[in-house]
Amino acid sequence: MDDSTDSNAPKGLGASLARRVVLGVQDVEDMELPTDPVPLNMGPSHPAMHGTVRMVLDVEGEKISNVDIQIGYLHRCFEKESEYATYTQIFPYTDRLNYVSPMLNNVGYAIAVEKLLEIDQKIPERAQYIRVIVGEMSRVTDHMTCLGAGAMELGGFTVFLYLLKAREWLYELLEEISGARLTHSFVRIGGVSGDLPDGFAGKLRDVINRSRGVIEECGKLLNKNRIFRDRMDGIGIITKEDAITWGITGPVGRSTGLDYDVRKDHPYLVYDRFDFDVPVGSVGDNFDRYMCRVEEMQQSMRIIEQALDQIPSGRILVDDPRVRLPAKSETYNSIEAMIAHFKVIMDGIHVPPGEIYSYTEAGNGELGFYIVSDGTGRPWKCRVRPPCFANVSVLMKVLPGLFIADIVPTFGMINMIGGECDR
Repeated sequence: MDDSTDSNAPKGLGASLARRVVLGVQDVEDMELPTDPVPLNMGPSHPAMHGTVRMVLDVEGEKISNVDIQIGYLHRCFEKESEYATYTQIFPYTDRLNYVSPMLNNVGYAIAVEKLLEIDQKIPERAQYIRVIVGEMSRVTDHMTCLGAGAMELGGFTVFLYLLKAREWLYELLEEISGARLTHSFVRIGGVSGDLPDGFAGKLRDVINRSRGVIEECGKLLNKNRIFRDRMDGIGIITKEDAITWGITGPVGRSTGLDYDVRKDHPYLVYDRFDFDVPVGSVGDNFDRYMCRVEEMQQSMRIIEQALDQIPSGRILVDDPRVRLPAKSETYNSIEAMIAHFKVIMDGIHVPPGEIYSYTEAGNGELGFYIVSDGTGRPWKCRVRPPCFANVSVLMKVLPGLFIADIVPTFGMINMIGGECDR
């Protein structure tokens, strides 16, 4: 009677060891031990997880069989904090949603509140152009950070240094505008807080020209690099159907062939006045996501140059006493202006009761704000639709079947921003 019919025979690993004794040395060397999936913890304190995400993997050897993605390691609490702040005080919170391109969050939130106030058609043209300029500058810095960090995680440290050098040029100009290097709080309900500094246009054009050279240099280092292409080509494929099903937008969605960009399909501000293209991929792999971002930087620079050519003179804030702070000279010399200043600062801008969902094109896709007003100076509810959340969610379907090493470029090209995802 053999082991398969003997009810007392050892089972599993014990059975294999028992049979080895009988079969002999040569047969033992030819046998394979039975394997089970091994649970593996990756993050949150892991360089590739950027310190805010934990992945619990089931691996068979080096291959991933299952993944549980846990994003809750930052706890921004944006939506709850917003219920206790005035509409103006929320701007610093929006900076920290996506701290790589905060101006785009400023703009998206301001547009949502302005729609509730029904002043979105009254925003001065100059303020709209300034919003476009600073927003597209932020989009470029967002993509530079993503591609630089992604290249560094695959060993391309030179690319990281080059792109962050160019990003710093743009950060310096954004600091000239807002006074802060990163978290700007520059946009205001009804316009922007300040005008462009003297000589700003010339400085920005120079930075754009130099940045184009840096992008070209990095392309020469990466586009035909065998190591880079092996880690990117055909890895982490997301189909167009999956992009639609999971609600994926932005460069990740467009890399799948989904031709959707809020700036083109639902123009806001003055985007309908610019000539620019929306880069669309076809494979939906890591390399397509990389190339979409490279080309989007070029298109953002085209938009900025056109905006600098077209920008008119005029006011930068709507002339509406409900939302505009009086000038300091008026506040110090007029009781009416002092009362108006006190009311806006202490009570906040009183937004009529209602609700709105407003959406713009942020660095990672469609950024939406759903705001419910109860008529006071603070929102009853301020809900965010962060593009990162959908982009990260699809990884639960994409990663199984790949290798552990594939997580690094795939997660990098998804470009998860912790403050936006775990808000």
